[in-house]
Amino acid sequence: MRRSEFWYAVSAEFGQAYGQILSDDLVIAQLGDISASEALRRGIPPRTVWEALCRAAEVPENRWHGVGLPEPKRNDT
Repeated sequence: MRRSEFWYAVSAEFGQAYGQILSDDLVIAQLGDISASEALRRGIPPRTVWEALCRAAEVPENRWHGVGLPEPKRNDT
């Protein structure tokens, strides 16, 4: 997931305004008690940040791939 895909998924899931507020203000324990926006600034991969944000915001797991984005490939071999 690229940063642009992260922001697209945030906007599609939460709406642009609320998604930005959530990303800036919600402190996520899984990311070390920082916000999603701060995690991205610190270089944490966008997919990791997205999944942590989804967990913290109680997004159903079936939508964690990001609205409008293809589901990630799974290593089921």
